[in-house]
Amino acid sequence: MYPYFSLTQEDIKQMLESLGLNSIEDLFSDIPKDLKLKRPLNIPASKSEMEISNYLTELSKMNVSSYDYPTFLGAGAYDHYIPSVIPQIASRSEFLTSYTPYQPEISQGTLQYIFEFQTMISNLTGMEYSNASLYDQGTALAEAAIMTAHHAKKKKVLVSKSISPWSREVLKTYTHAQHIEMEEIEIKDGVTSAYDLEKKLTDDVGAVLVQNPNFFGNIENVAEFSKVVHSKKKCYLVSSVDPSSLGTLKKPSDCGVDVVVGEAQTLGIPLSFGGPYLGFMAVNKEFLRKIPGRIVGQTVDRDGKRCWVLTLSAREQHIKRDKATSNICSNQGVNTLMATIYMSLLGKQGLMELSKQCIKKAHYAYEKLLETGKFEKVFNAPFYKEFAIKCKKPICTLNKKLLENGIIGGFDLGKYYPEFENVMLIAVTEKRTKEEIDKLCKVLEEA
Repeated sequence: MYPYFSLTQEDIKQMLESLGLNSIEDLFSDIPKDLKLKRPLNIPASKSEMEISNYLTELSKMNVSSYDYPTFLGAGAYDHYIPSVIPQIASRSEFLTSYTPYQPEISQGTLQYIFEFQTMISNLTGMEYSNASLYDQGTALAEAAIMTAHHAKKKKVLVSKSISPWSREVLKTYTHAQHIEMEEIEIKDGVTSAYDLEKKLTDDVGAVLVQNPNFFGNIENVAEFSKVVHSKKKCYLVSSVDPSSLGTLKKPSDCGVDVVVGEAQTLGIPLSFGGPYLGFMAVNKEFLRKIPGRIVGQTVDRDGKRCWVLTLSAREQHIKRDKATSNICSNQGVNTLMATIYMSLLGKQGLMELSKQCIKKAHYAYEKLLETGKFEKVFNAPFYKEFAIKCKKPICTLNKKLLENGIIGGFDLGKYYPEFENVMLIAVTEKRTKEEIDKLCKVLEEA
């Protein structure tokens, strides 16, 4: 390994001597011998920087990304168009101030974009307050479950099976650690079963969690769930949303939701092979002092100029850690900034147009596939930009054929839902052209 890092043998010797050790092996003596690699790493002994760069570039070409092929794979990570101005503005020095904005005099750029992000998320969701951001959809749901359960002074939450499978895994981990019981609500025709919800909604339930549009892309009847949930004393409804859908769908506040969370990757953030992404949470006044993270407010300085400060912060998250209900005391800074720029660029009309294009293109693809007679309808529920179709062959076989034809195919629902064997989940965003959709349908029909 020596040629690939800057330390000389003399440097290594001096460091070991300062630690009172004789060799690097002594440094790792706590690691059991059966876990150690007993041979040199399988890499060339020495190469120049240029040779290494060329080698890694060739390796990277073995991967196929959405930059290379049109992708119809969604399931929580979506290929939306990202305006070129976003990385330009996001890299400006005004926004690259301190890591954490406790000192407002040197953090105005950071505080301003957090304030603008909160304002736009509140406008989108219709909720009174939004926080500075969370890590992703999964942790946002988990934080909301814990917050609402604690506020209700109850130890049980109900979670719809139509929520993303990996978000439910995160929920299980968090709720288990907080000694909160988590029970899943069954699905019927691709949406949360209202019958099962009513059956399981007992007095010891503090919160009900749903996703809209849900993991299958279907639109849930959130307003109806709100009536059921609020029929119980001290029980709250949490809805996870795709913010891009709010250009056409009703605001969660209009559906009686108490806490709104979601994944903002759809707002100008690259796929990035799975992250980092951007979770958010928006609440009404009842949860203002319970919300994890920070809230930035607007004020004026001593010269009367507009400026920003940290207005509220749940201090026990980073000071009285033994009393903390949340470990989130930071935010996804750069991703928050990118989402803020994206929402500013599109505005109300732009987001509405984006949402309509997703709906129209997804429905065009869906109808065209059904017209072939080779695929079957799976659900009757209305959907946003993602839909499920029943195939006659295994999804892995079809996706392999699609890849051979320069297309990244859909998601195999059977991996997480055994009842949906040979069912493909297909996402269609505004980026997909008619030619790309037609090619997808043609290749799938032939396969």
